[in-house]
Amino acid sequence: MKPTKLIFLPGAGGNRAFWMPVSNLLNHSSIREFIEWPGIGGVEEDSSIKNINDLADSVTIKIDQPTAVIAQSMGGVVGLLSILKRPELVTHLVLVVTSGGIPVDDIRSEDWRPEYIEANPSYPDWFTNYTGNLTDKLMGINIPVLLIWGDSDPISPVSIGEKLDGIFPNSHLEVITGGDHGLANTLSKNVAPLIQKHLNKD
Repeated sequence: MKPTKLIFLPGAGGNRAFWMPVSNLLNHSSIREFIEWPGIGGVEEDSSIKNINDLADSVTIKIDQPTAVIAQSMGGVVGLLSILKRPELVTHLVLVVTSGGIPVDDIRSEDWRPEYIEANPSYPDWFTNYTGNLTDKLMGINIPVLLIWGDSDPISPVSIGEKLDGIFPNSHLEVITGGDHGLANTLSKNVAPLIQKHLNKD
Protein backbone atom coordinates (compact mmCIF):
# COMPACT_ATOMS: atom_id res chain seq x y z
CA MET A 1 0.00 0.00 0.00
CA LYS A 2 1.30 3.44 -0.93
CA PRO A 3 0.97 6.34 1.51
CA THR A 4 -1.30 9.25 0.64
CA LYS A 5 -0.12 11.27 3.62
CA LEU A 6 3.33 11.96 5.08
CA ILE A 7 3.53 12.96 8.74
CA PHE A 8 6.82 14.57 9.79
CA LEU A 9 7.70 14.57 13.49
CA PRO A 10 10.49 16.80 14.89
CA GLY A 11 12.75 16.03 17.81
CA ALA A 12 12.45 17.42 21.34
CA GLY A 13 13.05 20.96 20.08
CA GLY A 14 9.71 20.84 18.29
CA ASN A 15 10.81 22.75 15.19
CA ARG A 16 8.13 22.02 12.56
CA ALA A 17 10.43 23.45 9.86
CA PHE A 18 13.12 20.85 10.61
CA TRP A 19 11.84 18.47 7.92
CA MET A 20 11.04 21.11 5.27
CA PRO A 21 14.30 20.70 3.30
CA VAL A 22 13.74 16.94 2.97
CA SER A 23 10.07 17.39 2.11
CA ASN A 24 10.91 19.89 -0.62
CA LEU A 25 13.20 17.31 -2.23
CA LEU A 26 10.68 14.47 -2.19
CA ASN A 27 8.83 13.74 -5.43
CA HIS A 28 5.73 12.27 -3.86
CA SER A 29 2.09 13.11 -4.49
CA SER A 30 0.87 13.15 -0.91
CA ILE A 31 -0.52 15.37 1.80
CA ARG A 32 2.31 16.68 4.00
CA GLU A 33 1.73 17.35 7.68
CA PHE A 34 4.45 18.88 9.85
CA ILE A 35 3.87 18.35 13.56
CA GLU A 36 4.89 20.74 16.33
CA TRP A 37 4.81 20.11 20.06
CA PRO A 38 2.49 22.18 22.30
CA GLY A 39 4.31 24.24 24.89
CA ILE A 40 7.65 23.93 23.08
CA GLY A 41 9.42 26.44 20.84
CA GLY A 42 6.80 29.15 21.25
CA VAL A 43 3.85 26.88 20.40
CA GLU A 44 0.76 27.40 22.55
CA GLU A 45 0.30 24.90 25.37
CA ASP A 46 -2.46 22.30 25.27
CA SER A 47 -3.85 21.50 28.72
CA SER A 48 -5.21 18.15 27.50
CA ILE A 49 -1.68 16.83 26.90
CA LYS A 50 -0.10 15.75 30.17
CA ASN A 51 2.38 13.09 29.06
CA ILE A 52 3.99 11.51 26.03
CA ASN A 53 1.08 9.11 25.51
CA ASP A 54 -1.32 12.05 25.26
CA LEU A 55 1.07 13.57 22.74
CA ALA A 56 1.02 10.33 20.76
CA ASP A 57 -2.78 10.36 20.83
CA SER A 58 -2.74 13.82 19.24
CA VAL A 59 -0.63 12.43 16.38
CA THR A 60 -2.69 9.24 16.05
CA ILE A 61 -5.76 11.34 15.25
CA LYS A 62 -3.94 12.65 12.19
CA ILE A 63 -3.35 9.11 10.87
CA ASP A 64 -6.66 9.10 9.03
CA GLN A 65 -5.58 7.56 5.69
CA PRO A 66 -2.65 5.47 4.43
CA THR A 67 0.23 7.28 6.11
CA ALA A 68 4.01 7.22 6.26
CA VAL A 69 5.50 8.46 9.54
CA ILE A 70 8.88 10.19 9.30
CA ALA A 71 10.43 11.03 12.66
CA GLN A 72 13.52 12.61 14.18
CA SER A 73 15.07 11.69 17.56
CA MET A 74 12.45 11.81 20.38
CA GLY A 75 9.82 12.33 17.71
CA GLY A 76 10.54 8.72 16.84
CA VAL A 77 9.24 7.58 20.22
CA VAL A 78 6.05 9.61 19.73
CA GLY A 79 5.73 8.21 16.21
CA LEU A 80 6.06 4.63 17.39
CA LEU A 81 3.51 5.10 20.16
CA SER A 82 1.16 6.58 17.55
CA ILE A 83 1.68 3.73 15.09
CA LEU A 84 0.95 1.15 17.79
CA LYS A 85 -2.44 2.82 18.29
CA ARG A 86 -3.40 2.75 14.60
CA PRO A 87 -1.18 0.21 12.78
CA GLU A 88 -3.68 -0.59 10.04
CA LEU A 89 -3.24 2.83 8.39
CA VAL A 90 0.55 3.19 8.60
CA THR A 91 2.32 2.03 5.44
CA HIS A 92 5.95 3.07 6.00
CA LEU A 93 8.14 4.30 8.85
CA VAL A 94 11.33 6.35 8.77
CA LEU A 95 13.27 6.76 12.00
CA VAL A 96 16.27 9.08 12.19
CA VAL A 97 18.74 9.07 15.12
CA THR A 98 16.16 7.98 17.71
CA SER A 99 16.22 5.70 20.73
CA GLY A 100 13.03 4.17 19.38
CA GLY A 101 11.76 3.70 22.91
CA ILE A 102 14.17 0.87 23.68
CA PRO A 103 16.73 0.69 26.52
CA VAL A 104 20.07 2.10 25.41
CA ASP A 105 21.87 2.24 28.77
CA ASP A 106 24.29 -0.37 27.48
CA ILE A 107 25.38 1.98 24.68
CA ARG A 108 27.79 4.80 25.35
CA SER A 109 26.13 8.03 24.24
CA GLU A 110 25.99 11.67 25.22
CA ASP A 111 23.09 12.57 27.53
CA TRP A 112 21.28 15.51 25.95
CA ARG A 113 18.73 15.93 28.73
CA PRO A 114 20.60 18.11 31.29
CA GLU A 115 21.50 20.76 28.72
CA TYR A 116 17.99 20.66 27.25
CA ILE A 117 16.37 21.15 30.67
CA GLU A 118 18.75 23.98 31.59
CA ALA A 119 18.13 25.79 28.32
CA ASN A 120 14.36 25.26 28.37
CA PRO A 121 13.17 25.19 32.01
CA SER A 122 9.56 25.96 31.09
CA TYR A 123 9.21 23.13 28.56
CA PRO A 124 7.08 20.07 29.40
CA ASP A 125 9.05 17.08 30.69
CA TRP A 126 7.46 14.46 28.38
CA PHE A 127 10.72 13.74 26.57
CA THR A 128 13.24 14.10 29.38
CA ASN A 129 11.27 11.83 31.73
CA TYR A 130 10.43 9.08 29.24
CA THR A 131 11.57 5.65 30.48
CA GLY A 132 9.34 3.25 28.54
CA ASN A 133 10.51 0.06 26.86
CA LEU A 134 8.81 -0.68 23.52
CA THR A 135 11.10 -3.54 22.48
CA ASP A 136 8.48 -6.32 22.46
CA LYS A 137 5.94 -4.13 20.66
CA LEU A 138 8.43 -3.07 17.98
CA MET A 139 8.86 -6.71 17.03
CA GLY A 140 5.25 -6.67 15.86
CA ILE A 141 5.65 -3.71 13.49
CA ASN A 142 5.87 -5.43 10.09
CA ILE A 143 5.75 -2.43 7.75
CA PRO A 144 8.95 -1.35 5.93
CA VAL A 145 11.15 0.60 8.34
CA LEU A 146 14.04 2.81 7.21
CA LEU A 147 16.62 3.68 9.88
CA ILE A 148 18.93 6.62 9.11
CA TRP A 149 21.95 7.35 11.28
CA GLY A 150 25.11 9.42 11.03
CA ASP A 151 28.55 8.17 12.00
CA SER A 152 29.35 11.43 13.84
CA ASP A 153 26.43 11.61 16.26
CA PRO A 154 27.44 11.45 19.94
CA ILE A 155 23.80 11.59 21.12
CA SER A 156 22.54 8.63 19.10
CA PRO A 157 25.49 6.57 17.85
CA VAL A 158 25.15 4.06 15.04
CA SER A 159 25.05 1.20 17.54
CA ILE A 160 21.54 2.32 18.54
CA GLY A 161 20.45 2.10 14.92
CA GLU A 162 22.01 -1.34 14.69
CA LYS A 163 20.13 -2.43 17.81
CA LEU A 164 16.83 -1.25 16.35
CA ASP A 165 17.65 -2.93 13.04
CA GLY A 166 17.87 -6.20 14.95
CA ILE A 167 14.44 -5.68 16.52
CA PHE A 168 12.20 -4.63 13.62
CA PRO A 169 11.33 -7.59 11.38
CA ASN A 170 11.40 -5.52 8.15
CA SER A 171 13.99 -2.76 8.54
CA HIS A 172 17.02 -1.39 6.73
CA LEU A 173 19.77 0.77 8.25
CA GLU A 174 21.53 3.51 6.29
CA VAL A 175 24.57 5.27 7.78
CA ILE A 176 25.55 8.68 6.42
CA THR A 177 29.23 9.62 6.62
CA GLY A 178 29.78 12.79 8.62
CA GLY A 179 26.16 12.92 9.79
CA ASP A 180 25.48 14.26 13.27
CA HIS A 181 22.22 14.51 15.25
CA GLY A 182 20.79 17.13 12.89
CA LEU A 183 21.65 15.30 9.67
CA ALA A 184 18.04 15.08 8.44
CA ASN A 185 18.09 18.86 8.15
CA THR A 186 21.70 19.70 7.37
CA LEU A 187 22.27 16.78 4.99
CA SER A 188 18.80 16.77 3.43
CA LYS A 189 20.26 16.09 -0.04
CA ASN A 190 21.64 12.81 1.29
CA VAL A 191 18.58 11.91 3.33
CA ALA A 192 15.79 12.69 0.87
CA PRO A 193 16.80 10.10 -1.80
CA LEU A 194 16.85 7.39 0.86
CA ILE A 195 13.35 8.29 1.97
CA GLN A 196 12.15 8.61 -1.62
CA LYS A 197 13.31 5.07 -2.39
CA HIS A 198 11.82 3.77 0.84
CA LEU A 199 8.37 5.25 0.17
CA ASN A 200 8.26 3.45 -3.17
CA LYS A 201 8.50 0.06 -1.43
CA ASP A 202 5.39 -2.09 -1.22
